[in-house]
This record gives sequence, C-alpha cells and structure tokens, in this order.
Amino acid sequence: MKNKDYSLIYRLLHWAIAISMMLLLCTIFLRMYWMNKNHVSDIIQQFLATKNMSLPEDDTILLAKQIRQPMWIWHIYLGYVLVGLFALRFALPFFGEMKFSSPFKAGLSLKEKFQSWVYIVFYICVFTSLFTGMMLKFGPESQEELMEEIHVLSLYYLLAYIVLHIGGVIMAEFTSDHGIVSRIIGGKKKD
Repeated sequence: MKNKDYSLIYRLLHWAIAISMMLLLCTIFLRMYWMNKNHVSDIIQQFLATKNMSLPEDDTILLAKQIRQPMWIWHIYLGYVLVGLFALRFALPFFGEMKFSSPFKAGLSLKEKFQSWVYIVFYICVFTSLFTGMMLKFGPESQEELMEEIHVLSLYYLLAYIVLHIGGVIMAEFTSDHGIVSRIIGGKKKD
C-alpha cells in the first residue's frame, strides 16, 4: 500500500476540525462535571453559608446557570465553526482535494474498506450532531426534546471515534504507514 501525502489544505482542515472537536468536548465535560449546575449551586450555597446568608436552591441553580453561560456560548460558536469546516470538507472533493474513499472500490484491502466505512459512519454521526445542534438553536420548539436527546448522544460516538482514530494512527505509524504522523503535521515526507 502506498503511503499518502497530505496537502496543506488537507492538513489545515484536518487540524482545524480536530481542534474544534476537542474544544467542543471540553465544553461538554465542563458542563457535565466541573461546571455542573448542581455542583456550582452547592459551591454558592457553601459560600453563602460562610457569610450567614442563604438563597433558595432554585435561585442558586439559576445563578449557577448564569455563571456557566459564557462557557456554553463557546460551545455554540464552536458548533458554527464546525458546520463551516465540514461544509468546506464536503466541498473540497469537487475541487480535487480531500477525495472520499469508497468502500465499494475494487481492489481495496479489508483494512482499507474498514477505514472507508469508519469515515462514512463518522461523517453521518457528525452531520447528525451538527444538524441536531442547529435544530436546537434554530428549529421548532416542539422538536427540542428529541433533538437534545440525539445531540447529547453525540458525545459517545465522538469519544469512540477519537479512540479508534488515534489507535489506528498509532498502529499505522508503527506498522504499514511509518511517518503518517509527520506527514499530517509537516506535509510530504522528505526522502
């Protein structure tokens, strides 16, 4: 199998998408754990107790939501960035860049077919995440609960894909595609 070289546009788009997705994950984990509304509400309650003050729990939860709101706005902005990056990703093959590999192409190895299917599933999942995120922001309120349920499930495919992707890259680097990491960072392999 021939080792692939990555053009500048390919590398820039790859890393822009990767960084955007990692930042989105950060906002998700912050919201779920460190900036969880109940956790922040407890911190507010504990602080108020040291000052011999108190607020009803509903009020401290509202305050906690306001505290974490700027962080969550970043999640929305990063979602817009990702929509733009994926629109570019799907437009580039029409200009001869970043062509998609079909799992039905003759002569592909089992590994290459598997990789193609993984990317197809990944792109379908990303489209679903982006679509449901946009529906949450701009869609009808009657669909909000369903869209949010689907959107929240995005976390699981994304984590699985990241593990699969990094594992595949490490395996390729140490077996059949030595130098893949260098080529996706710095470009064409120098002989």
